[in-house]
Amino acid sequence: MSRDSLQIDDNGQLRHFLSISGLNRQLLNDILDTAESFTGVTEQTVKKVPLLRGKTIVNLFFEASTRTRTTFELAAKRLSADVLNINITQSSASKGETLLDTLRNLEAMHVDMFVVRHADSGAAHFIASNVAPHVSVINAGDGRHSHPTQAMLDMFTIRRVKGPDFGRLRVAIVGDIMHSRVARSQIHALNLLNTGEVRIVAPKTLIPAHAESLGTHVFHDLQEGIRDVDVIIMLRLQRERMQGALLPSEHEYFELYGLTEDKLAYSSPDVTVMHPGPINRGVEMDSEVADGPRSVILEQVTHGIAVRMAVMSMAMSPREAPVEQPHAS
Repeated sequence: MSRDSLQIDDNGQLRHFLSISGLNRQLLNDILDTAESFTGVTEQTVKKVPLLRGKTIVNLFFEASTRTRTTFELAAKRLSADVLNINITQSSASKGETLLDTLRNLEAMHVDMFVVRHADSGAAHFIASNVAPHVSVINAGDGRHSHPTQAMLDMFTIRRVKGPDFGRLRVAIVGDIMHSRVARSQIHALNLLNTGEVRIVAPKTLIPAHAESLGTHVFHDLQEGIRDVDVIIMLRLQRERMQGALLPSEHEYFELYGLTEDKLAYSSPDVTVMHPGPINRGVEMDSEVADGPRSVILEQVTHGIAVRMAVMSMAMSPREAPVEQPHAS
């Protein structure tokens, strides 16, 4: 696979983290291994390491978020960075300032990283293409396109629960595949990690065209789709991104695709249940499953801090200057 020159620098180091697509298995495993090294930080009396001391990270969120923004903020602070949260609704952007003008003004304050969440697909790539050479950009979700750190914390959670051999696993992603940036990133990551089988399960109206070309097996029946799987990842219905009547009703959706204890009987006896959140209880799954012994939903949130620490520290690691060759005498 060719190197993604925007995300990876000439030394093979992470420069920006914009999408899983374009990366390679070794880099994904490096992120997971680095995250593993950070899991013990939360158990320390002082929950900090000095890796990014003196660095300034800006959370630039054009979309509302609780879990993602707060875990990014905690991750940055645990790396000893200074953090600036920009409230876009109260910023100059709401007064007509262009995105590039906003970036230039923030760069003039000598910031080192932007963590960007935006409703438009490709926004993070656009920003990364226009920032100063010393600034890194992390995509915290852009439109329907990508949510790479969510995918990586999901991979980290699976590895923690099921072990490092993804090749023996069957994983089913259930729900609104069509509108989910999380699903796209998860599919790329699972296939890069050589997962034994990746399934997507949804009504036909919520499956993107040519889904099989993504390296998945498509199912429209929940019982068949989760039969004998080891991991089930439930997705939130993205009502805010839907156009038209793609679903008859949430009640009917739950009857057909909502996860219950009875339906879990079709999967592997030690199945692990995941959800990127926020959960719509009684729509995507019932509370008995969400709060049950097979759910690792809260562990996903916890692991998100370590994974985001890993990505931030790797993207801002010192880059070696090119070695000058001695002149011939």
